Amino acid sequence: MTTISKEEMAKIKEMLQQVTRLEEQKGYDPVMQLIGYLLSEDPSYITVNGNARGLIRKYARDDIMVALLSSFLGR
Repeated sequence: MTTISKEEMAKIKEMLQQVTRLEEQKGYDPVMQLIGYLLSEDPSYITVNGNARGLIRKYARDDIMVALLSSFLGR
């Protein structure tokens, strides 16, 4: 079981918001791009625009999913 601190969750949330903006700037659907990345861990789903690919790869895929689900479930 992966646990992450609230501070780390806040950093992941900020990164995801930034990646979302960068995906939208390129005309991509950020939800679909992030799903593709999280399911496959294939970095080509994430644009290189604004270093979005580098930003998301700073975090383990499991940590990103934990942060997303924890936020969704209000935990």
